[in-house]
Amino acid sequence: MPAEQATRAQSARVIVVGNEKGGSGKSTVAMHIAIALLKSGQRVATIDLDIRQKSFTRYIENRRVWAEHVARDLGIPDHFCLDEKVGYLTAEDEVAGCKALTDTVDALAHTHSVIVIDTPGYDDYLMQLAHSMADTLITPLNDSFVDFDVLGTVDPETFGVTGTSHYSHMVEEARRQRHVIDQVTTDWVVLRNRLSTLGSRNKRLVGEGLQELSQRLNFRCIEGLAERVIFREFYPRGLTAVDDLDEI
Repeated sequence: MPAEQATRAQSARVIVVGNEKGGSGKSTVAMHIAIALLKSGQRVATIDLDIRQKSFTRYIENRRVWAEHVARDLGIPDHFCLDEKVGYLTAEDEVAGCKALTDTVDALAHTHSVIVIDTPGYDDYLMQLAHSMADTLITPLNDSFVDFDVLGTVDPETFGVTGTSHYSHMVEEARRQRHVIDQVTTDWVVLRNRLSTLGSRNKRLVGEGLQELSQRLNFRCIEGLAERVIFREFYPRGLTAVDDLDEI
């Protein structure tokens, strides 16, 4: 992807939620970020790049329907989902797809303070372009070595980090492109999801591996959402943990 494709007139902060592995909680995290920012007084726009699954789009639509059902203003971001025809295959079509995303972000950047972009759980050119636009990149990661493998490899005997993986390489390239364009260094945050409340050997080993990788790859590691059934029950109503659930 040519670096100039990521050029944009920026005023809004762009937060990209990305991970090449599915099932890491990207859409749930994107929704919580968007609603939390709305409730803090920010004007928020959201973009769903997963044109196959559209979990983020359905999450927001569920919220809109539930808000009408309970006659409450729950707060809903201005949402955009790229057309299904963006499953471009030719080089010309990819140029058109990149232009569609860039034009959407450029337009929203003048009218919103934050843009939250949810990316698909697979590598494609739009995912790469979104990563190169990010001011903040949030990578949700389930707390296991299966998910850790997206970022790095470990020795099977010592569990020490032995190298970096495909997604890390893509992020490094996207951050390099961003810095070349406007000298901005993307703030990369790895968010550990489904953390057990109890201490365990796996939790400790994964944590140690992420700490070592954070030094190599220059990211911050924070705790995310615990594994709780209630988060699965939020989705049909479009609710989040930051909503006042006693009033809904």
